Amino acid sequence: MKPTMTDRLGRPLRDLRISVTDKCNFRCSYCMPPEIFDKYFKFLPKDEILSFEEITRLSTIMVKEAGIRKLRVTGGEPLMRHEVSKLIAMLNKIEGVDDIAMTTNGSLLPKHAKALKEAGLNRVTISLDSLNDEKFRKINGRDVGVQEVLDGVRAAEEAGLGVKMNMVVKRGMNEDDILPMVEYFKDTNVILRFIEFMDVGNSNGWKLDHVVSKKEMYHIINNVFPIEPKDANYRGEVAERFVFKDNQNEIGIISSVTDAFCSDCSRIRLSADGKFVTCLFSGEGHDVRSVIRSGATDPEIAGFISELWAKRDDRYSEERLNNTDKKDIKKIEMSHIGG
Repeated sequence: MKPTMTDRLGRPLRDLRISVTDKCNFRCSYCMPPEIFDKYFKFLPKDEILSFEEITRLSTIMVKEAGIRKLRVTGGEPLMRHEVSKLIAMLNKIEGVDDIAMTTNGSLLPKHAKALKEAGLNRVTISLDSLNDEKFRKINGRDVGVQEVLDGVRAAEEAGLGVKMNMVVKRGMNEDDILPMVEYFKDTNVILRFIEFMDVGNSNGWKLDHVVSKKEMYHIINNVFPIEPKDANYRGEVAERFVFKDNQNEIGIISSVTDAFCSDCSRIRLSADGKFVTCLFSGEGHDVRSVIRSGATDPEIAGFISELWAKRDDRYSEERLNNTDKKDIKKIEMSHIGG
């Protein structure tokens, strides 16, 4: 296995997250607030979005030259990309890829789960921020009910896909939904993970006092459903893992705000319009689309990626801990890089 590339802080390049579209059928306030992403909002034109062939070529180069073994397909909502299962099949043919996952809101999975599994998808991570139907309809901004997402969970499980469930917790929005979510999923095969509300992009109105900390979430859960720590699966895993004491099922908390994990971050993100983004909170990406469309050879593209990663010194979350007033910093919207 080829050694991974390392950045200025000695962090290896291990994971590639691939955004395939900037469109989504939800309008969640912390990602694509409807007052900004309205019917007049201009999404990326087709010719600016990477083709499946371009994505596969870049992924192949990164597997071969950087030793990447894990790929994650994101959006926007990736299932809004036409025939995305064809991309999964293409990625699955890359020699050396051990795991292909997808992050989705789950509402379209009943139509696609079987084809995705047959194409080679291993796992899905589904977003659900409340089991309260009225509240969830308000959060997603498109009047989509909880049952539609739960139907997606069932479709994924029936297709043989592994399932994780992500819940973004925002104070004043849904912190009282933590325990109902735990109670619903703790005795199932779904791994539930809670995420601190993050200041990704510039349109979600992030404020530090909206953040429910990992410590607070831990105590809310542990006081009712006792949990204990579990070792990480690998260096750079974003979720701190716990298990319920009564059944040893897993639960996780992701805390990029109050307990930053920059020191182990091994991810690079490929935006839908062909930019490599080296940090979730980056202000800009690095244009690889123009490189690949200029007729560059595979070694030339590999050199571009290697030079880019070698210069990387991002540690936004650690720096934020010392300065939470980051209003003047322009950041890429989450809908372009998939979280």
